[in-house]
Amino acid sequence: MAKTIFLKNVRIVDPASGLDETSDLLIIDGKIEKIGKAGSVKTDRELDLTGKLVVPGLMDMHVHLREPGFEHKETIETGVRSAAYGGFTAVACMPNTTPAIDDESVARYVQEKSKQLLGGIVDVYPIAAATKGRKGEELSPMAELVEAGAVGFSDDGSPIMSANIMRRAFEYSSMFGVPVIQHAEDSTLTRGGSMNEGLQSTRLGMPGIPPVAEELMIGRDIMLLRYVPGAKYHVAHLSTRGGLELVRAARKEKLNITCEVTPHHFSLTDEAVDSFDTNTKMNPPLRTADDVQAMKEGLRDGAIDVIATDHAPHTVDEKEVEFTMAPFGIVGLETAVGLCVTELLEQKFLSWPELIEKLSTNPRKILGLPAVRISEGEKANLTFIDPDLEWIVRPEEFHSKSKNSPFGGRRLKGRAFGIFNNGKLFTAG
Repeated sequence: MAKTIFLKNVRIVDPASGLDETSDLLIIDGKIEKIGKAGSVKTDRELDLTGKLVVPGLMDMHVHLREPGFEHKETIETGVRSAAYGGFTAVACMPNTTPAIDDESVARYVQEKSKQLLGGIVDVYPIAAATKGRKGEELSPMAELVEAGAVGFSDDGSPIMSANIMRRAFEYSSMFGVPVIQHAEDSTLTRGGSMNEGLQSTRLGMPGIPPVAEELMIGRDIMLLRYVPGAKYHVAHLSTRGGLELVRAARKEKLNITCEVTPHHFSLTDEAVDSFDTNTKMNPPLRTADDVQAMKEGLRDGAIDVIATDHAPHTVDEKEVEFTMAPFGIVGLETAVGLCVTELLEQKFLSWPELIEKLSTNPRKILGLPAVRISEGEKANLTFIDPDLEWIVRPEEFHSKSKNSPFGGRRLKGRAFGIFNNGKLFTAG
């Protein structure tokens, strides 16, 4: 018998279908059967979602699942669970694992394992290493990796420093229509740095990471993109006003460039490092108030395409050291929706349809994945959000294996409470 789920009185927001209305939603056998009053229907599950939202399933195109090699920080299982509780029906995982995702066996392993978890409700797509071992010296076997399911190439965690290697990565990736995702950093300027270079780092006596390191790399890559116009270039975790202006200028040239920003880069400034809390240490680092404002402006005017978390788990022991010795990175899957609502919707930078574009529509478009639409006859791929729920961030309650977040104790508004994908329903609580 068909598995029938009836969602009543729910606000449906789908920018791809142009929907923003309150209605009912009937799902039968994993497909959207009807939008609107369904009349008398025998259902297996009925949810009254008055005051709640249903949106196309969210996708985080920048997460670190750590497996294989660093299972003490996160596993595919705990990462997928964290994604589900955060409201994500899909994630793209970065290749800085051991071994790196630089051959088809690792790419297939990640996907096959994810399909066994939570009934396969969260789709996991590998971003493959652009170079073998992420060493920046020799291109990975790109054709083989795309065949194995890779949706992009990146040496994330490490920039591709060689201009020649980056050019070749552009040339080969363009044959498959997938993006090269750059960790934009000139590492000759950043070695030993711990936080944004500026007034705060000087005051705290901390070694700095200058914003020009990000901007130099973006500028170089744009020149290469101009030289290899068939390539697709995506800037990961943009953090500076100068970097954003370079992206804007490249867009005016009609170059194939996209970019993302993380919630922490539009929510926190380098003043947070005053606490010496190593959970405020990430790369790129927290920047100035002007940079934070620029990120919000870029989201509002569309210069920034995507919000991605750069979910980077580390253990308590790894983070409980001197600031300069601690690893970079924080977890972000379970706080993303709350930070977006609190910092962007409540402050009128984005509307709900604009936010969902950046959390669902655009990531899939950039990675060449099928669009998710809420319309009759389409596969149901949905995220459920309570837009008015106020809650306190308690990292100890995260479903990620690691708890390294700078947002502990913060009050946020808005939270995902369930997802539906691949015929499976998952609700928090």
